Amino acid sequence: MVNEACLNLEVKTPLKPLQDIEKSLQKTYRKPLLGKFIKAIKAYHLIEPNDKIAVGISGGKDSLLLAKLFMELHKYSEIPFELEYIAMNPGWNQKNLDQLIENCRYLNIPVKIKESRIFEVTEKIAGDNPCYMCARMRRGFLYQFAKEEGCNKLALGHHFDDVIETTMLNVLYGSQFKTMVPKIEAENFSDMELIRPLVLIKEEDIIKFTSASGIQTMNCGCTVQAEKFGSKRALIKELIKKLKEDNPNVDHSIFTSATNINLNQVYGFEYNDTNKDFNQIYEERKKKDGK
Repeated sequence: MVNEACLNLEVKTPLKPLQDIEKSLQKTYRKPLLGKFIKAIKAYHLIEPNDKIAVGISGGKDSLLLAKLFMELHKYSEIPFELEYIAMNPGWNQKNLDQLIENCRYLNIPVKIKESRIFEVTEKIAGDNPCYMCARMRRGFLYQFAKEEGCNKLALGHHFDDVIETTMLNVLYGSQFKTMVPKIEAENFSDMELIRPLVLIKEEDIIKFTSASGIQTMNCGCTVQAEKFGSKRALIKELIKKLKEDNPNVDHSIFTSATNINLNQVYGFEYNDTNKDFNQIYEERKKKDGK
């Protein structure tokens, strides 16, 4: 969905024919986009036979790419699955809504749109943290929409950069090591999963594809935070950019750290609603070693 640290992407390239855009996913962008999309689906078991997947469309560059990648995969996949393309209008201005509709028409995305008043409600009740509240409300709305369409999975367009930024946000501001995982069980919606097939795809490659295709996407449809400057995610994005000047692979290091956690070298952890502190970990390790 449209990120709370909205990126102002100005596309100056003329809009390319749809056939050329789709061909570029198979050729020019096969390795950085389609290849990594398929790799994530296989690595994290995101699609199973007879799934019906609701692809969430926000109007931003990430969700439009997600939709086109699913369309390409559906053409050739040996695994049978169905797709629905859904969007909610949380209170966009007419220009943004018209742009979403036109982009989906041009890209041949058969999107279904439902109205909501989430921006209006968020502005009234969210206080100092409207982005968090808005994200939760929008996700709940999409879960319900997906369920009404007979889907068992909701796919969202969170990418590699979203993952590492979320990890750093949790460490620096949330006092916990927690990342954005490729799939989760939906809260309050039985038999529904949220999947993130773009988690291995870098934002810079999405920008290259969008710019080269000439697709003018929605930069930030938010009417609540539109006049406010900066966000914690924007600060983290800038911090990672700065760190990459010294270590170009720092983004991969952050991502990989979530797969290399040594529970013998932590002060505590939580797993399946069970908490263990350092002393419990230490004593259990001593018993295991026979000491």
